[in-house]
Amino acid sequence: MSARLTLRDLTRRWPDGTLGIDLSGQSLVFEPGEMTAILGPSGAGKSTLLRCASRLIEPSTGEVTLGELALTCLKGRALSRARGQIGFVFQQFNLVRSYSALDNVLVARARHVSWARGLLGLWREVDVALARRCLDEVGLAEKHQSLARELSGGQQQRVAVARAFAQEPQAIFADEPTASLDPQLSATVLGLLRRYGQRESVPVLINVHTIEHARRYCDRVIGMRAGRVVFDGPSSTLSDAAVNEIYGRQAEEGAAL
Repeated sequence: MSARLTLRDLTRRWPDGTLGIDLSGQSLVFEPGEMTAILGPSGAGKSTLLRCASRLIEPSTGEVTLGELALTCLKGRALSRARGQIGFVFQQFNLVRSYSALDNVLVARARHVSWARGLLGLWREVDVALARRCLDEVGLAEKHQSLARELSGGQQQRVAVARAFAQEPQAIFADEPTASLDPQLSATVLGLLRRYGQRESVPVLINVHTIEHARRYCDRVIGMRAGRVVFDGPSSTLSDAAVNEIYGRQAEEGAAL
C-alpha cells in the first residue's frame, strides 16, 4: 500500500455559483500512516472536500492523485475500480439493514472478485476469512450473523469501519463517524482508525467536530472555514488562537469546544 494522497487546486462550485471548497493555488499532501483531522464549523466544506477527493461528487477544478492513480482523470469502470482504493466511513453507516454484519463487510470485497461472484455473493474462502477478521478487530466477534437492523448505533458504525478495512484500501476517509456515538464509543472508533492507518501505512482523513479528538488521535489538523483552509499543522500546534481562526465567533462563545 503506502500510497501518498495529493490534492492540487481542488475546487467545487455549486450550481448557484457559490464555492463549496476553494483550494485554488494550494496542494495538500497526506502521507502514508498519517491521520489528519479536518475541523471547521458547519458549512465549512469538510464533507465536500472528502467527497470531491474520492470522486463521490465531481470537483469543478483540480487534481487528486493516490499513489500512481490520477483519480480526476478516470471515467467509467476505471473510476469505479479506483474508488475502491478508498475506504469511506459515513456518518449514517450506509449498511444494508437486512444483511448480516458479515455480509455487509463482504460487500467491500466486490472489487477483489469477478463481477459475477460479487453480484451473486459467491465469496471465496479467503474473502470470508478476511471479513471475519475485520469484524473481530472492531470487537464484533459475536455479531457476525446478526442483522444490521438488530445492532446498536455503535455496533453499526463498527461494522462500517470493518467494511472499510476489508476493502484493503490505500486511503481511508471518515465523515464525522463519531457524530452519533457516546464518548467511549467515539474513542473506540477513532482508535481503530488510527491503528489501522499506522499498521497498514495508509493516510486517514477524518472530519470531526471535537477539538480534543483532533488533538488526541490525529497527527495533523486542517482547519477549514467558508471552503478554504485557514490552518494546517501538527495537532500539537492547534492553539486557542488557531481554534479562533477556524471557528470565529463560535469559538468565542464556546460552541466549538
